[in-house]
Amino acid sequence: MKIAIITDQHFGCRKNSKLFHDYFLEFYNKVFFPTLEKEGITTVVDMGDTFDNRTGINFSALDWAKKNYYDRLEKMGVNVYTIVGNHTAYYKNTNKVNAIELLLKEYKNVHAVSEYKEFEFDDTSIAMIPWINSDNYMTTKSNIDRSKSSIAMGHLELQGFSINRFTVMEHGYCKSMFSKFDKVFSGHYHHRSSQDNIFYLGNPYEIYWNDVKYDDRDDRGFHIFDTKTLKHIPINNPYRMFYNIYYEDSDHQLLKSSNYKNKIVKVIVRKKTDSKKFEKFIDKLYESGVSDLKVVESYDNTSETWYNNKDFEANESEDTLSILNRYIGESEFQMDKSVVQKIMDLTYKEACEMI
Repeated sequence: MKIAIITDQHFGCRKNSKLFHDYFLEFYNKVFFPTLEKEGITTVVDMGDTFDNRTGINFSALDWAKKNYYDRLEKMGVNVYTIVGNHTAYYKNTNKVNAIELLLKEYKNVHAVSEYKEFEFDDTSIAMIPWINSDNYMTTKSNIDRSKSSIAMGHLELQGFSINRFTVMEHGYCKSMFSKFDKVFSGHYHHRSSQDNIFYLGNPYEIYWNDVKYDDRDDRGFHIFDTKTLKHIPINNPYRMFYNIYYEDSDHQLLKSSNYKNKIVKVIVRKKTDSKKFEKFIDKLYESGVSDLKVVESYDNTSETWYNNKDFEANESEDTLSILNRYIGESEFQMDKSVVQKIMDLTYKEACEMI
């Protein structure tokens, strides 16, 4: 049988932004649900962080999620196995109070996984592993050691994997803890990456600037897992929210500005010799209906260094969070850099919520 795997959907993100929910819906309407119908898929595994805010729920966001996701899955007869992630567990040290079990009780087809469980799908045993914390670590470790399952799916924080294309997680659990499984699929990091038997599958869509697509390594979407062959294939989401436009005395008449309607755009100026020409270019973007537009006039790192660090150069393709994380990683100070990076990550995302 074929199982759809999706993770880190973050319903209600960006303060329940209508802009983002409309963007999400394009993916569900044009990619996710049509693929389920075409492939005859009746089982979905959601590997965590279904909702964005672990301490509360916006009623409008919950209504959106039910109407546009859960009601449709129920109507289609699709069983959903939802693993509790760190964003859906209220406390940081236990999964016992979580959004899935509290908010989705009326759906008989939704099966909350708040503790380690194993399920049989077409003679393939899959271990499902929710967010590991101080309350469940020993039990989870013991269950993993005893497990006969060949496949694991979870919401794991493992060291040595890419958070985004610029930053590697330096703390977390060691991947050797899961070496007994043939394949381990995980949510939590939004960037796709893999090492040995472990695959981070990435989230379905862009939410922050550090999700922006630069090449095929930044593809987003969901995956289909075949329980017979144990192979997984990506179903990519072609729809984007964030765009970098590189301006080099570009002709505004050649700009397909309609592509940027309701999008978040950053214009990076590499060459500008005619101010009026540049103004026409920017005006055309505004007239297209961009949601947000920022202009970066210069990345001249030879004349001005970031935070007066002459050994550090910010790359024009890097987003703010990636620059901060790389700067921290390359700095010389006697602290746990991964902790500092995590604080900066939370601060950055909180700042984005204020916009």
